[in-house]
Amino acid sequence: MVGCFAGAGAVDFRLHMWEGLHCLQNSLRSPSCGLVPLKCSSWCRLGWCCAGSDPLGLNAAPMPLEGGMIDTSVESKQRKRRFSEEVPPSGSSMKKPKADVPGNPAAQPVPSSPSIPGTSVLKAWCVSPEDKQQAALLRPTEVYWDLDIQTNAVIKQRAPSEVLSPHPEVELLRSQLILKLRQHYRELCQQREGIDPPRESFNRWMLERKVVDKGTDPLLPSDCEPVVSPSMFREIMNDIPIRLSRIKFREEAKRLLFKYAEAAKRLIESRSASPDSRKVVKWNVEDTFSWLRRDHSASKEDYMDRLEHLRKQCGPHVSAAAKDSVEGICSKIYYISLEYVKRIREKNLAILKENNISAEVEAPEVQDRLVYCYPVRLAIPSPPLPSVEMHMENNMACVRYKGEMVKVSRNYFSKLWLLYRYSCIDDSSFEKFLPRVWCLLRRYQMMFGVNLYEGTGLQGSLPVHIFEALHKLFGVSFECFASPLNCYFKQYCSAFLDTDGYFGSRGPCLDFFPVSGSFEVNPPFCEELMNAMVSHFEKLLESSTEPLSFIVFIPEWRDPPTTALIRMEQSKFKRHQLSLPAFDHEYRSGSQHVCKKEEMYYKSVHNTAILFLQNSAGFAKWEPTPERLQELIAAYKHSGRTLSSSSSSSSSSSSSIVDKERELGREQSSSRETNPN
Repeated sequence: MVGCFAGAGAVDFRLHMWEGLHCLQNSLRSPSCGLVPLKCSSWCRLGWCCAGSDPLGLNAAPMPLEGGMIDTSVESKQRKRRFSEEVPPSGSSMKKPKADVPGNPAAQPVPSSPSIPGTSVLKAWCVSPEDKQQAALLRPTEVYWDLDIQTNAVIKQRAPSEVLSPHPEVELLRSQLILKLRQHYRELCQQREGIDPPRESFNRWMLERKVVDKGTDPLLPSDCEPVVSPSMFREIMNDIPIRLSRIKFREEAKRLLFKYAEAAKRLIESRSASPDSRKVVKWNVEDTFSWLRRDHSASKEDYMDRLEHLRKQCGPHVSAAAKDSVEGICSKIYYISLEYVKRIREKNLAILKENNISAEVEAPEVQDRLVYCYPVRLAIPSPPLPSVEMHMENNMACVRYKGEMVKVSRNYFSKLWLLYRYSCIDDSSFEKFLPRVWCLLRRYQMMFGVNLYEGTGLQGSLPVHIFEALHKLFGVSFECFASPLNCYFKQYCSAFLDTDGYFGSRGPCLDFFPVSGSFEVNPPFCEELMNAMVSHFEKLLESSTEPLSFIVFIPEWRDPPTTALIRMEQSKFKRHQLSLPAFDHEYRSGSQHVCKKEEMYYKSVHNTAILFLQNSAGFAKWEPTPERLQELIAAYKHSGRTLSSSSSSSSSSSSSIVDKERELGREQSSSRETNPN
């Protein structure tokens, strides 16, 4: 792990020598480029001191070859530090662990110690530093990322964020309140509408709300306009009077038709509907009952046609009758969330006060200059963090605080360690590493739900071989929608700057303003978020004259089409578009940090559209030529799945995931049919 288990003295010497050479190189470069370098103090640990001296000249990045491709030859790479022990290659299709790790000055310097680096952390876990078996915890055996790749994303230098730093006590309270809010949502749907909450609708509600939220909490909305969420309203209305499930057999279709008719009649009689609406619904329901009684030879298709006819006739009247009630559910959930945010904020401020830390800080002076992007920083110091326990169960690292346990696989725990070393600058002894890991894992668990497979589709990422192709062909070095858990590069945007910044996040995508660079874009499939994303990208492309490129991967929903897809297809910045057929390409599971190896990849249940949005300079540098597109499509021919010979259990498990994802894809498509008036 970046020399983690070699002799400490030698490692420290090499690190400090490398930093010294890096700063010297920066001082030599800056006079020629005319830009003032960042001061080589704590910034030097970030590795951005020399990058900031000449961002658009790309002195600190690989030189582009003809056509804008990146030279990845050995001569062009930076010096690298090596593992003390080489990891044996595995037989699977994922990216193999490299024997050498980048000598990146962005890495956190190893604390000076006569023993193994990280001794204090290992002792805190009750692990003997001399125990090689336990020390191997920090060495990944299977790698689904490449942290060697340096960024080509250039931004204007920005001030540290005034968001409060994460704390396990605050995160524990937040998670308890979110679980309560989910329960309130379930009860309101059941009591008022007689339905269960639409699957993933609460998760998409939080995503959609954060697009417009101006509140202080990183997860729960508290300052939104309008109060009624279009996403939550649409999904609840689509399940009224009953949720329509996927039908396979004739008897199921017959039963569903009967249940729909019965539910529509019951709803229209119990709500304040107009006389005409009552008349239309009752007449159509009675006609359906009569047809069911007399026609015993109908096929599955006959029942489904009849159901579609009944929905068209009764749907508008049923929706009108339920509209006020559903808006009440959306408003109630929002106002409960607002009260919860106040409680969380009070808890956070109380902890700061106990430690004599002011929540008010003076805005630091920020120079108007361009630098390579760096992890987001927090202006308010972090208070001391309580101890967090950790133990291993098979291949899983279990991190526990006050009885609440979160899990992450050994490989991804090692990845978090690496990202923390590269990105964190306020914890040289790694004493806050475990508490921050617990906060991060708990945050994402609450964001996407605690049930099996819940949130998997919202966190899915591209396969490793696609990232490799994007970097090779189009110079991609940055992900616009990722997390410390599913990122491929060490530079990425994510939902939470407070928990994720210590692990390399550049903050939320909609708050990130690059001037130059090549980006991969695979957003969560939330319509409002995707639409806001398009607006953001078009502003960036319009305002920059430097090479700027976004390669966007979104579902190709056509019935009805999404606003984001239509806008990108009509955008003047669209240079090319590809369409990948459903079930002919894969995504990496959103639960990759905890799932089994055979569940790492799943087939997409819908077509995927790939759109190249580039300004003129970006098009000249990273043009989607036929040769490059052909190579990208060829990369999709390789499956990332790990197949276990003829294991029936693996097959059934994979089939189960595909079935669940197919159902999720159907629900995501159907949830967009109804809009609030």
